[in-house]
Amino acid sequence: MALKRIELDLYIYDGLIGDIPLEPQYQIKKQRIDTHNNITLEIGELIRDYISVYFNDDYISYTKWIRAVVTYFDSSDHPFTFDNPKVFEYIAFDGYGFFEDGTNPELQRHALISSNNIYIPENTAGKFPIFAEGVGKVTIDSTDTEITDSGNTNQKIQYISIPANSNEIKVYDTDDTTLLKTVSITNVCEPKFTPYKITFLNKYGAFEDLYMFKKTTEQLNVNSDLYKRNTIANSTATYNTSEGQRSRYNVNGVTNIKLNTGFIIENMNTTIEELFLSENVWIRYENKTLPILPKSQSLDFKTSLNDKLINYTIDFEFAFDKINNVR
Repeated sequence: MALKRIELDLYIYDGLIGDIPLEPQYQIKKQRIDTHNNITLEIGELIRDYISVYFNDDYISYTKWIRAVVTYFDSSDHPFTFDNPKVFEYIAFDGYGFFEDGTNPELQRHALISSNNIYIPENTAGKFPIFAEGVGKVTIDSTDTEITDSGNTNQKIQYISIPANSNEIKVYDTDDTTLLKTVSITNVCEPKFTPYKITFLNKYGAFEDLYMFKKTTEQLNVNSDLYKRNTIANSTATYNTSEGQRSRYNVNGVTNIKLNTGFIIENMNTTIEELFLSENVWIRYENKTLPILPKSQSLDFKTSLNDKLINYTIDFEFAFDKINNVR
């Protein structure tokens, strides 16, 4: 019998794979188009509505279990009697693929960063994101960290602590012997400027740190409205010269901050690209984690051949008004 339509129950949940909710988040029915042999559903955007990302320097694993229960109906509108319904189970990240990756690409299942290099200030510890299902151990210099996967969504992305002044990270497969990725660490001594830590959600759905080491400039942009008022006192028919005719109201401002990476190698271009494409970016500023927006909207990729020494200057805007108007 030919396929006529399907019904989909979509469950999106936290915890262990067996912690299935009593009711699905979505119930979808779809008919087959007469000229097609199959039925296609896009569930990615539906799932993303249930992944809310927050960051306060705490590096939490934001993943979800997905259970899709699909019932197939034949041309007589009866459920198929063989292997029906079908159940599909996935782990979901708030990541993305590029156009050239093709349809529904599966991203890296080990180290959750693209670059093979990390820059960290001297005497400063760091964080390194990995996917627990695909990693057996992480070796930082000569120290091994064994990775265990409890199956809970709150630890599918694990952030391995990088001790201060480390030099190299090696990520191994679940067999503990197959080397999957090597990342070099550069410890930067910056005696003049204050390094700022930028954290963003990268293409793998993991928090990634990028330090900006060189010159920083800040700018306050103020906006307001004006009105003209009558300052004459009716009783005396005079006015006070210390009172202005024109007055401001709805005054507020937004702070912009311009940061420089300092000299980095060409391999870091992928990190800068993912920063520009991220919807979630924060800065560690005056001992607080504050949301910012990349204000720079274009990126000229630099290379050692064309530019010799590579430094990126990036404009950011704090994602809130200077005067608190949260109600």
